[in-house]
Amino acid sequence: MKLSLILVSSLLFGALACCQEKEKTTRPMIDKSIPAGEPRARAAAANVTPELEPALSALGLKLGDPVFIRAFKQERQLELFLRHSVTGRFKLFRAYPIAGSSGTLGPKLREGDGQVPEGFYQVPPAAMKPDSQYHLAFNIGFPNPYDRFHQRTGSSIMIHGNQISIGCLAMTDEKIEEIYTLCAAAHRGGQPFFRVHLFPFHMTPENLALQAGNPNHAFWRNLQEGYLFFEQQRIPPDVTVLDGRYRMNP
Repeated sequence: MKLSLILVSSLLFGALACCQEKEKTTRPMIDKSIPAGEPRARAAAANVTPELEPALSALGLKLGDPVFIRAFKQERQLELFLRHSVTGRFKLFRAYPIAGSSGTLGPKLREGDGQVPEGFYQVPPAAMKPDSQYHLAFNIGFPNPYDRFHQRTGSSIMIHGNQISIGCLAMTDEKIEEIYTLCAAAHRGGQPFFRVHLFPFHMTPENLALQAGNPNHAFWRNLQEGYLFFEQQRIPPDVTVLDGRYRMNP
């Protein structure tokens, strides 16, 4: 019994530390592929690229195409899309199971509440963390302008490996190597940032109707605008904030 309690405490402490992981100074580039001094990222890319390249090619995609990520808390699923060079629309490449998360449906409101955020986020190259203590990671950029308008607090919210998390989305090390490699390649290919859309669940009219009495319903209806925009256009909207609401721009 004591051993079990010690083990659980150790896992929770490690998960809490994840979202407190501090950003490090970006290292200089010694080539166009991997930041200097990051053997883990190089090893991950070497490990997954031989399988990724033919899988991408079969869908008319390639390593370096722009990426888009969205995730669903209730379904514990992360989807990764790449933009097709001919159609200009984003095509689903793979859906990955989320290995670890925490909290309930609803947005992150304050530092330490254990909630995974919900909303629209952007990840530039500087937010990539190939030297993360959780294998590989990137910071989603919480709080964004909407969160700050509503005085939501928190920091260092990541998508990372190592399977366990409080407040972040944890993938297996195997899956984060694929995700990280595709995202880093998109940056190198010229994408200035990739979008990460985090939803409580698939925002269909039917699913949202089931939540009619939830205090987050109005917020979720606003999120649904971005979800439906992508479902219809297969291009993520340019999201801004106006008067405390998300606004979807073509």
